Amino acid sequence: MFETILTDRQDGILTITLNRPERLNAWTYQMGAEMAEAVEAANNDDEINAIVVTGAGRGFCAGADIEAVFKAQADGATTATGRNDPRDWVGLVRRSKPMVAAINGAAVGIGLTQVLPMDYLIAANDAKLSVRFVKMGLVPELASSHFLTHRLGFGQASELMLTGKTITGDQALEIGLVDKVTSAGDLLAEARSVASAMGENPQSALRMIKQLLTQNISETDLSEVQKREGDALKECYASPEHKEAISAFLEKRAPDFKGARKN
Repeated sequence: MFETILTDRQDGILTITLNRPERLNAWTYQMGAEMAEAVEAANNDDEINAIVVTGAGRGFCAGADIEAVFKAQADGATTATGRNDPRDWVGLVRRSKPMVAAINGAAVGIGLTQVLPMDYLIAANDAKLSVRFVKMGLVPELASSHFLTHRLGFGQASELMLTGKTITGDQALEIGLVDKVTSAGDLLAEARSVASAMGENPQSALRMIKQLLTQNISETDLSEVQKREGDALKECYASPEHKEAISAFLEKRAPDFKGARKN
């Protein structure tokens, strides 16, 4: 079905693996379109609770493919791939089921910015991370100047973006760029564990929480923050998953949120 990614379903988790290992999984327009297609399909599949994204081989994603993307753009080529061009990736990630990045190697440029909107980032200790757009005479994209500043603070974000420096997974954890580091051998299992812990919760509430985080992260009007939360709470109170959570608590049993959604 796909040419640049692999997909695997296991225990309610869809794992998307960037699959151009001979190019350190360098990003192309086709890869972006295929990733968007896989995420949208997972969001419409009630058997999938959460999504993990990782890379094949020794790299996660070494940035945009210089020849297929940058040189083609410089030469005035179109981005047509035979599939739809990538959609609003940031918007898709933020309205998606929980998404966890398992950064197993080099995550450079768009290789890093494409995961910043995700819900949890786990990196191998020795992964290499960089937003080195400045080295190519470019600026960061995919709202990364927003997400990096919120993750790191103004000074740290400025240093990473203005120097184009590369840091390890351990260093990324120290400054808050990633949420956890682990050995390469444990990375995928850890990412699936986190994704499962998120995805097993009511899907309607998960999506609303993600929406609230997206809308309120930069909101300075606290009355607007509370209004959005109140509106979301009204929807939650009427949801079958909330009613199932109450019944399960009173009956001292595990909730069946998937079954509740089908009723």
